Amino acid sequence: MYPIILNLTPFIDLTDEQFFELCQNHELIRFERNADRTIVLRPLFGGINSIKSANLCGQLGKWNRDEKLGVAFSSSAGFTLPNGAVRSPTLSWVKREKWDALTEHEQEVFAPICPDFLVEFCTEYDDWRQLQSKMREYLDNDCQLGWLIDVETWQVEIYRQNKDVEVLQSPATLSGELVLPEFVLNLESIQSVG
Repeated sequence: MYPIILNLTPFIDLTDEQFFELCQNHELIRFERNADRTIVLRPLFGGINSIKSANLCGQLGKWNRDEKLGVAFSSSAGFTLPNGAVRSPTLSWVKREKWDALTEHEQEVFAPICPDFLVEFCTEYDDWRQLQSKMREYLDNDCQLGWLIDVETWQVEIYRQNKDVEVLQSPATLSGELVLPEFVLNLESIQSVG
């Protein structure tokens, strides 16, 4: 199943609170909302891609626990970007001071921030060009570093502020650079799953 886009705005324009409630009441559907307020329904990961995602989350989670520089999130977290879009990356991370500046209510709902670092997986059910557009949107909304990973071919596109996209073919590791100091993602351990 490919993502489905619903344009409900001619009939109903859900408030941020109503959209959050819709997502909470239908937790088996991965909802996102575009800046134009159209709603995107994305399929859940299957078993293999979920294992790959969990492995990636585990690696970032361990680094984050040791370094204590920020907060790491799985694909179940949503963020309201400055442009109004609500996005749920495969994996994301926010600097501690940015997270702590939010109110308790803002931390409980779709936090009104863009992650400083994020990863998007491209599965056989995703459109590569749409995900590239999404990665540019993240940069436009203040993301500092993003990785777009094709889980079939293991091509990786690296997105950085004010730099051209770097394309790597099946790298063994990826560096968190200055955004995630000393974090190195072992991609080979994720590739061997399944």
